[in-house]
Amino acid sequence: MTRLSTALYCAMALALLPLPAAAQDAFGENPDPAINLPGLTEYAPTSASGAGTALGRSVRMQALLTAEGAPVENGLTWRIFHPIPGNDGKLPLLASAEGGSAEFEFEPGDYFIHVAFGRAGVTKKLTIPRDGPLETQSLVLEAGGLVLNAVSGIDMRIPAGQLRFNIYTAEQGLDGEQQLVVEDVRPNTIVRLNAGTYHIVSEYGAVNAVIRSDIRVEAGKLTEAVIQHRAAQLTLKLVADEGGEAIADTAWSILTSGGDVVSESVGAFPTIVLAEGEYTAFARNKDKTYQREFTVVAGRNSDVEVLLK
Repeated sequence: MTRLSTALYCAMALALLPLPAAAQDAFGENPDPAINLPGLTEYAPTSASGAGTALGRSVRMQALLTAEGAPVENGLTWRIFHPIPGNDGKLPLLASAEGGSAEFEFEPGDYFIHVAFGRAGVTKKLTIPRDGPLETQSLVLEAGGLVLNAVSGIDMRIPAGQLRFNIYTAEQGLDGEQQLVVEDVRPNTIVRLNAGTYHIVSEYGAVNAVIRSDIRVEAGKLTEAVIQHRAAQLTLKLVADEGGEAIADTAWSILTSGGDVVSESVGAFPTIVLAEGEYTAFARNKDKTYQREFTVVAGRNSDVEVLLK
């Protein structure tokens, strides 16, 4: 239980829109990564005579994923803010708590309550009267969970270490850009989000295998999406004969059919992921250059051998 005062100021801002962050590990079990916030603050103001007591009133708060759902028991972060900005133009943070439902003690006055559940969050203004009944404050998050994964071709699973996802808002801002919500999401990670449509960018490897899609998250539900990449993993080899041993100290350049360089590397047998299409491989070794045209077929991993001829 925490006693708040409208006279208490802390230099923290109300984050109505969450900043990009790493994805959450569980939909309803684990809280967000540690946030550097002050603990629950106890404050008893003094009257003009120097001997007064606080008019504290207890209020219990709970958050629900949907209006008809049960209170969330884990993973919540509660923040209480003073409604008047400080000298820095930010709303001062008065108290915070983590876990499930929470109970705070307020002095009469106005406050902002913000509750976050992963990247989902909602804000509510609360007025505390001097007397009269105080009901439990229920904040409806209208939030759900999203799990992302991907395959190459029809059904070939992609190693988790070669996949990453970035989640953006579906709508464009005034600058014409979509706002990044969560970056560098790993496969099979549950991300908590407000209900709505999101723009997903899936990257397979580090070259040009990128797929974009829009996915809708529904409140109170866990959405599992599998994105289909049209790409394959290739191992490059410069060999004297077909099936021969790869020659070391080889510099590689991979060009698209349009002549654009998409990859450069050095090694006996570098491995890269390329989007489906036509390419030309150039292998340079001992001041000589060898080349070969090849085709990438989605989901069909293979070796690309360039002969010393």
